[in-house]
Amino acid sequence: MTERTEDVEAVVGWFVGRLPDDWFEGRPEFRIDRDEILLIGSLAPPSLESDDSDAVKAAAVESKVDGFRKRTRKHRIEIAKQAERTFEKKVSWGVACAGDEYLFATLAAPAMTRLRMDERRVLDLLIDAGVARSRSEALAWCVRLVGANEADWLSDLNEALEAVREARSSGPTV
Repeated sequence: MTERTEDVEAVVGWFVGRLPDDWFEGRPEFRIDRDEILLIGSLAPPSLESDDSDAVKAAAVESKVDGFRKRTRKHRIEIAKQAERTFEKKVSWGVACAGDEYLFATLAAPAMTRLRMDERRVLDLLIDAGVARSRSEALAWCVRLVGANEADWLSDLNEALEAVREARSSGPTV
């Protein structure tokens, strides 16, 4: 997470106090950045027989997720509106069920950048190769690739940043 620990704790506490107890198994996971609060709750897997086919299992999970999404929609919207006013961030929802994650309408935030010719060539090559339809889509693809392949490094970097924040907060005040 890129937010300060106190801010994250305030968000988690706020949501835990407002979420119906019967929505999720255990406490939801929270992913928070500068723009968005993403809440992912765990749903109990559907009741299946051991000899059910993979198609039956997949359809049952999809139906369970869809049922939750439709059944809770109005209440999720109310909670999200209150949270957005309180924390000045967009709220997105998702669920985890039977080992898979399903996200509902997450935020796609614009990121502006200036690129030199060599950098633009990389993006244009991805477009020409059919990997992306636009430079912005190509750039998003590159960011996802770094995130997937450098997860350990990014985690170490995030931990180091958290240590810097803690050091700053415990230092002298002006």
